[in-house]
Amino acid sequence: MRIIALSALKAFWDEHPEYLDAKEPTLAWYRHTHHADWNSPAEVKEDFRSASILKDGRVVFNIAGNKYRLVVWINYGYRVVYIRFIGTHSQYDKIDVQNI
Repeated sequence: MRIIALSALKAFWDEHPEYLDAKEPTLAWYRHTHHADWNSPAEVKEDFRSASILKDGRVVFNIAGNKYRLVVWINYGYRVVYIRFIGTHSQYDKIDVQNI
């Protein structure tokens, strides 16, 4: 899968040193996803059992033992994963996950 954009993930831990513990788990997610070839939400769920599949191609991943949330939009036809949000649970609770 092609992931757009790694820079959003890097900015999360680079600009906020208190989130530096998210770096390695997020990079592990990135590496795994980069090598994946998902055709459907069911295939995402096979790889990441704790992922929450939402409507319209949105997926929420739990990062760092469920400390952080990563929201992506996946275009399965083009094999592209767009990073829409990464943050803590309290930050996640303040967003509209379908419109971010």
